[in-house]
Amino acid sequence: MTPSNNLLKQEYETIKTMIRMYCKKIHDCEEGLCQECSDLLNYAEERLNNCKFGENKPTCDTCSIHCYKPDMREKIREAMRYAGPRMIYTHPIMGFRHLFKKMKMKKKENLEE
Repeated sequence: MTPSNNLLKQEYETIKTMIRMYCKKIHDCEEGLCQECSDLLNYAEERLNNCKFGENKPTCDTCSIHCYKPDMREKIREAMRYAGPRMIYTHPIMGFRHLFKKMKMKKKENLEE
């Protein structure tokens, strides 16, 4: 089950793409995801479905609430650290959308200070 509103669906698709890129290269999975990455994707989906911010969800690194367990947070960071820069070349629209959202949230955070 994917998140219900469009912005969270986009966020889910971005996370799914990042995890797939990471799993393919780091875990050598040509088809689908390995069990570890599949568990990570399911966990990320659950977190998105239960996000209290809904459509106003910030990017995870700018969020005031850290809803990921520490071990899962480290795994998602690792996948994002690998896939994020590469998405600009392989999935440019998705990559730029994520980058602009992150910049927008940081700008908003700076204005509130």
